[in-house]
Amino acid sequence: MSFNGFPRRVRSTPVPNPVFGPLLEQIHDMDELKLTLRLVWLLHRKRGYPRSVTLSELEADHVLARALPETGGDYRRRVRLALDKAVARGTLACDVPSGGSDGERVYALNTEGEARAPAGMASSRTGRDHERKSEAPNGPVERPNIFALYEDNIGMLSPMIADELREAEELYPAEWIEEAFREAVENNVRAWRYVARILERWEREGRSDGKRGRYPKEAGHYKEFFRR
Repeated sequence: MSFNGFPRRVRSTPVPNPVFGPLLEQIHDMDELKLTLRLVWLLHRKRGYPRSVTLSELEADHVLARALPETGGDYRRRVRLALDKAVARGTLACDVPSGGSDGERVYALNTEGEARAPAGMASSRTGRDHERKSEAPNGPVERPNIFALYEDNIGMLSPMIADELREAEELYPAEWIEEAFREAVENNVRAWRYVARILERWEREGRSDGKRGRYPKEAGHYKEFFRR
């Protein structure tokens, strides 16, 4: 399967320069390199401080699972070995909450700020905060996968639509995508083109007030067009 190139408005993820310098020279294990790059992307999508990713998040990550073929051995074991190598190299910092299970390990980039706050990485997942970890500022906001949103609200996926969904997932925040699907359903227009136009409009005009974006007076015309 070939890569079709980067879309016109592709978003970028900041990557620390050493990844393209000394680390690129030092890392010879492909699992470690792929995991490091994926973890940088996952951390970039986090909010709050310190930003961290749990072991269970990495083990459940579908992109990472596809990047590490099954032919190379047990997937979870390979993830843990790659993490151990990245920690030993000094790329990542790891913290294990006291009394927590192995699945609650948390990882962050070994930067000056993040590495000085290992207790903060763990505290949001232990003690009284454990029961409301979804509200923790550095915890993942669990949102439906874009493919699940499509299948639940529109219908069966086709290869062409799947490509468009992957592009949209890179272009727009997860909360925008979820809200755009919700708006389409409320307007009784179950078509991906309609959802895509909502996202394009928000990108063009902004959505900083936190209110739902709405098409102007010609919305009725759009509804009829997208039902065809």
